[in-house]
Amino acid sequence: MSGEDTFAQPHKADLKQENEQATAESRQESQPAAEAAAAPAAATAAEQSPEQESTYRSLVLSGHGGYDKVKLQIKKGKPTPKNGEVLVRVKACGLNFADLMGRQGLYDRLPSPPVTPGMECSGIIEALGEEVTDRKVGDRVMVLYRFGMWQELVTVTVSHTFLMPEEMSFEEAAALPVNYITAYMMLFDLGNLRPNHSVLIHMAAGGVGIAATQLCHTVKDVTVFGTASASKHEAISQGGVTHTIDYRTLDYVDEIRKINPKGVDIVLDPLGGSDTQKAYNLLKPMGKLITYGAANMLTGQKRNLLAVAKTWYNQFSINALNLMHANKAVCGYHLGYLDGEFELITQVVTKLLELYRQGKIKPRVDSTWHFEEVGDAMRRMQERNNIGKVILLPEPKKEVPKKEEDKTDEKKEESKSEEEKKEEQQEILKSREN
Repeated sequence: MSGEDTFAQPHKADLKQENEQATAESRQESQPAAEAAAAPAAATAAEQSPEQESTYRSLVLSGHGGYDKVKLQIKKGKPTPKNGEVLVRVKACGLNFADLMGRQGLYDRLPSPPVTPGMECSGIIEALGEEVTDRKVGDRVMVLYRFGMWQELVTVTVSHTFLMPEEMSFEEAAALPVNYITAYMMLFDLGNLRPNHSVLIHMAAGGVGIAATQLCHTVKDVTVFGTASASKHEAISQGGVTHTIDYRTLDYVDEIRKINPKGVDIVLDPLGGSDTQKAYNLLKPMGKLITYGAANMLTGQKRNLLAVAKTWYNQFSINALNLMHANKAVCGYHLGYLDGEFELITQVVTKLLELYRQGKIKPRVDSTWHFEEVGDAMRRMQERNNIGKVILLPEPKKEVPKKEEDKTDEKKEESKSEEEKKEEQQEILKSREN
């Protein structure tokens, strides 16, 4: 019962009051005392209620399957950072292909359901654990972790956070870690990208594709071949792709051979299956194939066993002797298995943030979706409709207020219907009179 409810109740009396004035005076005298008595209780309730009523929003994968398997849940309490951890109030989260595969049970770095997906986010540090000295409350950070980032509040080891540049938005920060670290390490650490090289980038309109294209142009005279559906060609051309190829209507191998008969120096392969063999055959001598995904297995909402079997059956394999004779290299990259190499990751992020400050790279955000819309966000990415990064927002979706014109139209409709009712009644009366 609140303080207001307490003093609003009438006082019981064993004796009858002599008159109404005495009753009013008695109530006026007792009112301050009741308020004073109720104040400590109200203050105590106010102090306790934030902890008791504290909740945060979280997306949870309830089981493997379609888009509906990722559900919004309201969790009670507030996470407490442990020694060496920070608590982050999340402002934006990144959606990655690994999250789509994890939903179908095709990504082995995501624990079994129920589990919160998400490998990256951005937000504001809200609390510090013990022995955290290089971060402070209020710092704007981007976060990279193996899973669990699709929440309004997250606790992570401080080494998994990176300070954001002042000019960077939360949406950009959530779009940078996975895509740009992946693209940078493939091109420079494994691919040894140099001036006058040529690079084939599959899914060039996706997050990694756009990141890789931008990074290619930090090196002089690099030719970029990019595959994407025809509707995206203008966008990726403006983003730096030298030669666009519609993989749905053309054979990208033939198209590249027409321009570069000898092939290319680097192929970034997120597809797997038979496309990996094609990629290897496209390499020049001293060329490098870097495989980092198996997108060909993802063909619908739910796991397609035929597509999985076909991809694995056509999986590329080669022996060391053949590699030696061909003077080619085949590399594999998986960011999820580098979670124990965070010194290396930190070095890469430092380089990327410097490139961002110089204006040489800039994450492209395709669209933003509130947690309630996660199914639509996954559909957009899985059906390859995005150009750039798809971002999830933890904050609740606000109802758009109706425009004044809409309200006026509604009033007109209401008045119109009333007039119609009157006309109908008059018609009924006339018919009765007749």
